Amino acid sequence: MQVVEDVGELRDAVLSRRADVVGLVPTMGALHEGHLSLVERARRECGFVVASIFVNPTQFGAGEDYDQYPRPLEADRAACRDAGVDLVFEPTAELLYPADFKTYVEVEGLSGVLEGIHRPTHFRGVTTVVAKLLNLVQPDKAFFGRKDYQQLMLIRRMVRDLDMPVEIVGCPTVREEDGLAMSSRNAYLSKEERTTALALSRELHTVRDLLVSGAHDVSTERRLFAERLAATPGVELDYATICDPESLEELDRPQSRMVALVAARVGSTRLIDNVLVELDAPN
Repeated sequence: MQVVEDVGELRDAVLSRRADVVGLVPTMGALHEGHLSLVERARRECGFVVASIFVNPTQFGAGEDYDQYPRPLEADRAACRDAGVDLVFEPTAELLYPADFKTYVEVEGLSGVLEGIHRPTHFRGVTTVVAKLLNLVQPDKAFFGRKDYQQLMLIRRMVRDLDMPVEIVGCPTVREEDGLAMSSRNAYLSKEERTTALALSRELHTVRDLLVSGAHDVSTERRLFAERLAATPGVELDYATICDPESLEELDRPQSRMVALVAARVGSTRLIDNVLVELDAPN
């Protein structure tokens, strides 16, 4: 496994394997089984797998946890090696954002709802760094988890709108045995907070089951979903809603595909989660 920081070395290494399908798994490190499931998928579909490890400063807002974000680099490298990554790209912030950096990528509309309301500069940082990584690596496929559902939709829209020649592959959320969505931020939770955090996945699956079983009034289910979580001790709710899976517009009536999404703080840790709702036919 190669580990490179230099853009020239990265491009030379990828060029030498251009006859293969090249896959990219962008990460911020602190790797867990969710990240490694993306690598596993990339390994199955690609002949050459690149993983990037970069804690991206531009997607953290004021007062967020950029300085405290876990950076277990040696463990991350070992996990990549064990998972079959061919090359790890570890750029510095100075490399990706030199002192005279002035250009950002923004996706209008989708970036202004849900997470965009609570983290108004977040997605500009995400789409900019992903655009840069896609340009640097020029993969055939790039792999992202569906846990960050809005992020996945934004990246797909960016790639489509800017005619980027890459397939964006969305991969299922990986969960702990008790249902908690895997996240690098789970490490911040105390034992008691982790138990409280299970309310997020529990209520997501409850609302999914209600909709699949034939609930017709989506606006009421959406309101009750949010009310149940807002009333949960230890949960500080940002949003809990049911949306169209492409536009992320809130729904009042059922349709064949929907997505339920939630974001909340448990203690000082902000968590997000979602589930897709798929019906055989609209109710």
